[in-house]
Amino acid sequence: MSLVESTSASEGPPPQDAWHAEFQRLLPLWESLRDSSKVIIPISISRVNQFDAARLDVEMSAMLKEQLVKVFSLMKPGLLFQYEPELDAFLEFLIWRFSIWVDKPTPGNALMNLRYRDERVVPIIGKEVRTGLEGPGLSVSQKIFYCISFVGGQYIWSRLQSFSAFRRWGDLEQRPLARRAWGLVQNAEGLYQAASFFNLLLFLYGGRYKTIVERILKARLVYGSPNMNRAVSFEYMNRQLVWNEFSEMLLLLLPLLNSSSVKKFLLPFSKDKSAGSFGDEADCPICRSSPSIPFIALPCQHRYCYYCLHTRCSATSSYRCPRCNEVVVAIQRQGSV
Repeated sequence: MSLVESTSASEGPPPQDAWHAEFQRLLPLWESLRDSSKVIIPISISRVNQFDAARLDVEMSAMLKEQLVKVFSLMKPGLLFQYEPELDAFLEFLIWRFSIWVDKPTPGNALMNLRYRDERVVPIIGKEVRTGLEGPGLSVSQKIFYCISFVGGQYIWSRLQSFSAFRRWGDLEQRPLARRAWGLVQNAEGLYQAASFFNLLLFLYGGRYKTIVERILKARLVYGSPNMNRAVSFEYMNRQLVWNEFSEMLLLLLPLLNSSSVKKFLLPFSKDKSAGSFGDEADCPICRSSPSIPFIALPCQHRYCYYCLHTRCSATSSYRCPRCNEVVVAIQRQGSV
């Protein structure tokens, strides 16, 4: 006991600013614990879903276009073809007006459980972050610029290409100004294709912004609901594609096959090889009618029409009798020697 009292007496009282030094030492730890909620939750959006959504939007536009073309089917042929860029722009504007402008996903995005989010103002503070999918939709300026660049840009580019092709800007006989404009159009197209390819590589690596317009606008596709899978199943579509390819292959190969050769090949495997399987012995086995001028095949002695047997034997030197599958070496009129 005397040893403890001597030790405490030798240390003495703590300095007056000891509490302040301890507070400064523990303050960073307290700040880190208090701000632990300010953590960005990383999310990963399926690249396949985003590509499928874009493809479904294209298919939806094509279906609307097909239905609209049927309305003008009774008009002058070729009249609607002149205004095809305007028709495409009108349909794309309708899809934009009733989806993106009213803060709703496009048909393809809705089927893939996707929506657009303004990546510039994503909330990352406190209780607002639960799944990492929170965030406001596109702003008014983003929506308008999306319409101008996506709808108006495609329309202007298609009209410019058709006008330059009609005016033949690329011909050597044209004026230097027209050839220079044609060169600018080709350079702009090549630059856009290169930028799209570079953006595709970035998208495959990071999974954000599948188009250049989305990257410029900072409009990212995220899941609309964290507990909902995509609404499109490609199982039946894959089956349909397999059967379509198989039927196309059969349509390609069947005309190349000789029906008589196939019958000859399958005849040895048939269960009933008797002559009765081919009908009455008095009828011609080729035309299935009674021969007016009967001829017999040698050496099997079966009756044929002269025309049927003569044409078959003239077409091939190894014609086989359909009744007995024996090679016909000669023909003879019935009753003659």
